[in-house]
Amino acid sequence: MLDRILATLDDSEKAAIDEEEYAVLNAVAEELAAVAPGALDLLPTLQRIQTKHGYLPRLALRMVAEQLGTTIGKVYGIATFYNQFRFNPPGRNPIKVCLGTACHVKGGEIILENFERRLGIKENETSADREYSLERVACIGCCALAPAVVVGEKVEAYVTPSKVEGIITEIEVRKEMAAREQDKNEN
Repeated sequence: MLDRILATLDDSEKAAIDEEEYAVLNAVAEELAAVAPGALDLLPTLQRIQTKHGYLPRLALRMVAEQLGTTIGKVYGIATFYNQFRFNPPGRNPIKVCLGTACHVKGGEIILENFERRLGIKENETSADREYSLERVACIGCCALAPAVVVGEKVEAYVTPSKVEGIITEIEVRKEMAAREQDKNEN
């Protein structure tokens, strides 16, 4: 199935598929083999792919359409209707900026803009190195800590524009320390 879809792509589209995405697409193709052709479980199929891989690659949508015997338009329509689905791979350091009422009132939009500028990506995007992804969320349930951000599993409270730089620097320092520790263990 994947080979048929890849054959329809031009060279630049094929070149845009990196190793990681290709591995995800192969896994999706194997998973879809267990779905009965023409099955009516489009939404659960998309949810399973999202849960397992963290996002829906655009070519996976074509594979789902082919397996279920429906149109890419219908699959895309369902996938874009529900905000639970994302179309970019999540970064190793997902950043969720809360823009619920309390966070919005206390400057959440400015915090989001600072992350966009610092990371060079817009909301719902992932950096080219897949290190960071940035997402706007409605509420993280920490209104008393507004404006708040979730980095991975950690809640950052009372975030200011200057604290954005510190958050990114902390991630980079931890990454560098882990790399040094790994080098030390390998030698």
